[in-house]
Amino acid sequence: MNLSILEEPELEFGGGSRHVDIRFGIKDHGPFDLQAPKAPKEVRLGLIGTAETVEGTSLWIEKCSLGIRQKKTKQPNLFPAFPQVSSTSSFCSDFSTDPTRTRILSGTAIDTVGAVEGIALRVERAAALFTKEIEFLAENSNPSVIICALPLELLELLSEERKSPGRKDLHHLLKARTMEFRIPIQLILPSTYDESKARKQKRAGTPRPLQDEATRAWNIFSALYYKAGGTPWRLVRDPAQLSACFVGISFFESLDRSRLTTSMAQVFNELGEGVVVRGGAASLSKDDRQPHLSGDDCRRLIADALARYRDVHFTLPARIVIHKSSPFSPEEEAGAKKAVQEAKIAVHDFVHLTDSDIRLYRDGIYPPLRGTFLQTSARSGVLYTKGSVPFFETYPGMYVPRPVSIKIAAGDQTPSAHAKEILALTKMNWNSTQFDGGMPLTLTAAYGVGNVLKHCGENQRIEPRYSFYM
Repeated sequence: MNLSILEEPELEFGGGSRHVDIRFGIKDHGPFDLQAPKAPKEVRLGLIGTAETVEGTSLWIEKCSLGIRQKKTKQPNLFPAFPQVSSTSSFCSDFSTDPTRTRILSGTAIDTVGAVEGIALRVERAAALFTKEIEFLAENSNPSVIICALPLELLELLSEERKSPGRKDLHHLLKARTMEFRIPIQLILPSTYDESKARKQKRAGTPRPLQDEATRAWNIFSALYYKAGGTPWRLVRDPAQLSACFVGISFFESLDRSRLTTSMAQVFNELGEGVVVRGGAASLSKDDRQPHLSGDDCRRLIADALARYRDVHFTLPARIVIHKSSPFSPEEEAGAKKAVQEAKIAVHDFVHLTDSDIRLYRDGIYPPLRGTFLQTSARSGVLYTKGSVPFFETYPGMYVPRPVSIKIAAGDQTPSAHAKEILALTKMNWNSTQFDGGMPLTLTAAYGVGNVLKHCGENQRIEPRYSFYM
């Protein structure tokens, strides 16, 4: 066994400047695509909700654009202030609302949701209400992103003490129903702009814990900028490394629990660009009770991934890396290798990633440092992607962190080299600006994609961009 501490990967922002933290990078240097011709100089926000939620969201967007003060804290790097947002500061873009891009849901419309019995039917009716208005805005205005400002009374109608397996989820269903309109959507809860509207937990009767207001602003504005077509940050590019395509493969169960299907998220490069693919049917193995593809389906999935890479870059990558949420079966490994060989890719790496049962302990009250890596064999290791962070001067989590298990099924790269890549890819989650993500973007995206795809029809055209699923 060999124990080491990996350095925190840097990210790149405007003008090629670097920083380990997303928020300080954007505040000090602007988004990565600051000088790019296609960078969104205005994020035109569409708004749908009741009169109360639309007003609350609009006022909060305006408030945030003027800047949000840092909360009182002993960890200023963990809870930085949210800076002023304008065409010349921070995101260097104007986030605008407009009455012509606003649709108001009446109280009567919300009442129709409560008029039906059962959570499933209520979710369907709520999704239909918003879908109708999203279609109107898509056809009659030109929003970059559409915000669905959910009213508290609707959330209460859709809540239940325990989520039943296979139940429909408004967030996922709405993403599935509206992707045909080709405009990303963002759901916002009332507690985002009004802390007094935090919903209480059913059993404890206490409000659910909220992030501080500046952190909420950081996360919402970063997600909106990305969904509008911007690139807030990217991984630092090493010109000495081979051009690589990263692929995440996960599995999701149909709503009726009758079948398993594959979801794949493809990351083309250090920008986080890529596409979403719906793969073939999977089945549970009798040997390990894990989902697996047939060899032919795995070959087709990887061949499709490489073809899509070629469509974008007009060439194939020198290396392909596959991160999978279940172990590679012999058939899957053979199928993937066949696709790689047919495409004449020089280097390939197949890696199984999952939560590890191994725990490490350090002196004191704090858990191991993020980046702690224990190589357990020549083909495996354990990586803490969550843990104590020196830059934050604390452990930012609420629970004891679980490290990630890294098991190499094929390829010549060392476990340590894989750990460095995985640590960097955890910082590419556009939904969060706190950089200590648990899983790399490859699998984070694949999980999120699966949640939405299970609400899509089998013959439905799916949107390839990840911004439609997050």
